[in-house]
Amino acid sequence: MEIRQSRNDHQATLALVGRFDFNVHREFKEVYMPLLAEAALNLIEIDLSRVDYLDSSALGMLLMLRERAHTANKQITLSKPNHTVAQILEIANFNKIFTIAV
Repeated sequence: MEIRQSRNDHQATLALVGRFDFNVHREFKEVYMPLLAEAALNLIEIDLSRVDYLDSSALGMLLMLRERAHTANKQITLSKPNHTVAQILEIANFNKIFTIAV
């Protein structure tokens, strides 16, 4: 998986490309942890538009990010999931704990 990072004002966007699974656990964490430490940032968007595969470990990584972001007083938004990813998020009830922007 590739992680593309962009920023503007008080928001950072992590655009994920490819398979989001356990194999990217360390890389994903290494990208988002410095963002949680930045006082100026208050929103982290996870752009899922180019994710073609998502498994249960990816759901766990998103939950861990949400927990750590809450502690750091930051908001997490999941955005632009394709149909398959959106179905997985809905089945996992992520729409009840995350803001999901279509």
